[in-house]
Amino acid sequence: MSTTKCPAAAASAAHETPPPRLTGRLKVILAVLLVAQFMLAVDFSILNVALPAIGDDLGFSLADLQWISTAFALCAAGFTLFFGRIGDLIGRKRIFLGGLALLGAASLAGGLAPSPAVLIVARIAQGLATAAATPAGLALLTTSFSEGPLRQKALGLNGALMSAGFTAGAVLGGVLTDLLSWRWAFFVNVPVALVVLLVAPAVIAESHPATRPKIDLPGALSVTLGLLGVVYGLTRAGEHGWTEPLALTGLLAGAVLLVVFYLVERGAAQPLVPVRVLRKRTVAWGNVLGLLAFATETSLVYLLTLYMQKTLGFSALAAGLSFAVLGAGTVTGGVLAPKAIARTSTVAVLIGGGLLQAGFTAVLIFLGDTPASMGLLLPATFLGGVGNMLVIVGFMVTATTGLPDHEQGLATGLASMSQQAGITMGTPIMSAIATAAAGGAASAGAVLHGVTAAVTTDAALVLLGVLLTAVFLRVRRDRAPRA
Repeated sequence: MSTTKCPAAAASAAHETPPPRLTGRLKVILAVLLVAQFMLAVDFSILNVALPAIGDDLGFSLADLQWISTAFALCAAGFTLFFGRIGDLIGRKRIFLGGLALLGAASLAGGLAPSPAVLIVARIAQGLATAAATPAGLALLTTSFSEGPLRQKALGLNGALMSAGFTAGAVLGGVLTDLLSWRWAFFVNVPVALVVLLVAPAVIAESHPATRPKIDLPGALSVTLGLLGVVYGLTRAGEHGWTEPLALTGLLAGAVLLVVFYLVERGAAQPLVPVRVLRKRTVAWGNVLGLLAFATETSLVYLLTLYMQKTLGFSALAAGLSFAVLGAGTVTGGVLAPKAIARTSTVAVLIGGGLLQAGFTAVLIFLGDTPASMGLLLPATFLGGVGNMLVIVGFMVTATTGLPDHEQGLATGLASMSQQAGITMGTPIMSAIATAAAGGAASAGAVLHGVTAAVTTDAALVLLGVLLTAVFLRVRRDRAPRA
């Protein structure tokens, strides 16, 4: 008698296969990587509230104070893709641990800095450490968890903690500066980095490439310098306006170098980023959506900080604490996203999350000039945060799906670059819009008008992401064969 199962029986048996579960070792790996990524996210915003205190203590001029943030952002965004690819070649674990060791050392140096020059060097080192550790950590996360529910859950928690880290940084920076000193905004990284460095080597396996290709030096130089030019130009534009000569020069030079990078990659024997990967629909459009998601939400934090302090008269600490509600929303979205993807699809979550974020961002147009408006702001930021995190998890799943393990460092490097470029780009763009709408005035009413105009633009950009998802990432159904 034949023992071959019929297709229905085989399908039933497959359906009854229990879903994969987190083992004890995978839980430790996940915890280590999530703690590290949360710490890296906190660094993007923890010094924002502390900048005036740093300037007073170390003697920064008002014009030079913005370089505390700019020096970090330039390196974090500019070198991410390069270090992501280096991790593919020499080992992601090595790059991850090296980045965290550099972050711990740079944070200690920044906390002890006796002068502006030392502090800026420490911030540059922190930016380089972030550019190395972020894509390597994400690559270790995606290669430790196979495609499917486990990876979606891991990316959901990672996205939630990274977004929560950005908002938590504003809160933590205000608390540490008020209660202790701005130096503790640096020192807080040191023990966390030490713990991760002690635990990670024992639980995370190294990834060794089967072959070790040569570094694409022309590609690495052109993309790194191109990103530096764009980020510098955007930062200058936010500070001095879009017609400022250095801002225009940076943006133009950066754009030209990125075009050169694409042309170099087309002809390179061993490219830094294979053009076939850039042409992959999920990679290309997934990263565009990621850039928009991070640009809109992080710039909204800036706009609402401006609104609460300049229009409502809140202190920096009170404004920072208000973002705990947004942080709760992003954590909620990160928990819900993998479940929603499993029940529907990644595209459905991207569209649904985008509509949720756009709707509750648009609601903020109705903010007024009295503290009663907090009754609108707090629930709107919570629900908008849920929507934003649905988009971020959907973007991470989309941008890292369909590539082999040996290219996951490249995929996560591109995703990290989109994330960091979005964080860097959003604030200067929205700042310029708000300043122009306010007519350069700093009165409570003018600031409210400027913030409202920028919030409208923010909501429109989120809707643009929804439209791009519907057009370019829709599920393509195979046509029935002709008779």
